[in-house]
Amino acid sequence: MTTVRVNASATVSIETSALVIGIHASPDGPQTAPGADGLDQALGGQLAATLIAMGFTGKAEEIAKFPTFGALPAPIVVAVGLGDAPEGDYKAETLRRAAGAAVRSLAGTPDATFALPAPSATEVEAIALGALLGAYGFSKYQTNGQRKAPVGEVVVLTEAEGAEGAAQRAATLAEAVNLVRDLVNTPPSDLWPARLAEIAEETAGKAGLSVDILDEIALKDAGYGGIVGVGQGSANPPRLVRVAYAHPEAGKTIAYVGKGITFDSGGLSLKPAASMDWMKSDMGGAAAVLGAVLAVARLGLKVNVIGYLCLAENMPSGTAQRPSDVLHTYSGKTVEVLDTDAEGRLVLIDGIARAAEDAPDLIIDVATLTGGQIIALGWRTCAVMSNDDDLREEIVEVAQAQGEGAWGMPLPEELRKGLDSPIADIANLNPERWGGMLAAGIFLREFVPDGVRWAHVDMAGPAFNKGEPHGYTPKGGTGALTRTLFGIAERYAR
Repeated sequence: MTTVRVNASATVSIETSALVIGIHASPDGPQTAPGADGLDQALGGQLAATLIAMGFTGKAEEIAKFPTFGALPAPIVVAVGLGDAPEGDYKAETLRRAAGAAVRSLAGTPDATFALPAPSATEVEAIALGALLGAYGFSKYQTNGQRKAPVGEVVVLTEAEGAEGAAQRAATLAEAVNLVRDLVNTPPSDLWPARLAEIAEETAGKAGLSVDILDEIALKDAGYGGIVGVGQGSANPPRLVRVAYAHPEAGKTIAYVGKGITFDSGGLSLKPAASMDWMKSDMGGAAAVLGAVLAVARLGLKVNVIGYLCLAENMPSGTAQRPSDVLHTYSGKTVEVLDTDAEGRLVLIDGIARAAEDAPDLIIDVATLTGGQIIALGWRTCAVMSNDDDLREEIVEVAQAQGEGAWGMPLPEELRKGLDSPIADIANLNPERWGGMLAAGIFLREFVPDGVRWAHVDMAGPAFNKGEPHGYTPKGGTGALTRTLFGIAERYAR
C-alpha cells in the first residue's frame, strides 16, 4: 500500500527516485508552477527548452519525463501539466488530477516527491489524495506479474501549517475509496451477499462502528419483500447490513442507503451478454456507503451516520421472482414487478423504509440504478434527484467540490402515472422507455415517509470506468461517491 508523508526540504536537495513538478501552459511556452523553486537554475537554465523540445505544452494532466544527469539528487524529473495558471488559488481538483496522472506514470518506482503548489493544508491534502488514489492498482488475480507495483511512498514538499494532518486525512480518505474500488473489482464468485456482509462487519468493527446483519430468514420474517424478492433466485441469499457511527457531540443524523447487487444478470428479464460482463459493479452504491461511514468514523466527525447495505444477487432460476409477481415491501406497500432487471429500486425501497425508522435529518440513497443515467449524463456525471431542492443542490455542490461529477435532475410529476399498477400499489417500472432514470427516482420517492428529506443519486456510469485511466481514476472500480458522502457528513458535522 502506498504511504504518504510531508517534507519541508528544498526542491533541489531532496533525495528521491522521481521529482514531480507542475508546469503551466502559456502563449510563451511552458511555465514552471510554484513549488519547483530553483529547479531551472540547477538544470542550467534548460528546463523550458527541454520541455519545448519534447513537445510538452503544459495542458492538464500531460506528462513528460527527463533525466537530470546528476544535476539533482533525483535521477528523473516528471513534469505534469496544470493547464493555464489560475488568477487566484489553485483548484483542489486540478492538483488531485495532476498528482494522480503523475503517480500513475511512475508505477514501478519505489518513491516519488511532489513539488507542486502547496502553500496551505488544502493543497497538501489535494496533492496527497490525488497521488494516493492515482497509485491504486488491483492485481489480486494476476499471477504473471504484468502489472508494475505502484509507487511505494509519496512525499509532498511543503512548509504549510497543518501539512502533516492534511496528509494523514488524505490517507484516510484514500483508504476508504480504495476499499470501495477493491470491492467493486472483486469478481462475484468471491463477493456474494453474505461475503460482502462479512467484510462490512469486519472492517466496520475495527473502526468502532456498530453492525447489525439480517440474513434471509430474518429478512423474510421482518417483511423485507423487496430484498427477499430480488435475492430469491440465487443460491447466494440476500443480506441487509446496518453500520452505525455515533458521536456524543453530534447534532445531526444522516442515513445512507446503498444498492448492493453483487451480480446482476437481470433475473428472468435477462440482460444481453454485452451488458452483463461488468455487472459485478452493481454493488458500488453499498460499497460507497460502507467506505464513507468508515472514513467518518476514522476521522471522528461530530455527526451520527447510519449506513444500510442492501445486498442481493439477481439471478434467473426456478425460484426467481417473475414478471407480474407482487412484492409486499417493508414499508407495507405492494409492488408489481414488471421487469426483474429493475431490481435495484426494489432493494433500495426496503432500505429507505428501514432508514426512516432511525428518524434521520436526511436520507440519501446511492445506486448504480439505470442505463438512462449514462445516456443522459455520460460515464462521469451522477444524477441527483430529491424531494427537497436545497438538498439536491447541496449534494451537487459537495460532489463537485470533491471532484465527483454530479448534476441535479427533476422528478416530473407527469411520469408518476406511468408507474400505476392495476393490481398493486405501484409498478416497479414505467413501460415507456423515455425518462426511465427520472421515473426510477419517482418510484423511490413513493417510499419516503412524509416530512423526511431524501435524495437519490444514480451513479450507474461513474461507479465503473470501462475506458482508459485518467487523472487519479483507474480502469474498473472508481470508488465514486465515497468522498461525496463523506463530504455531506462533514458539512453536517459543522
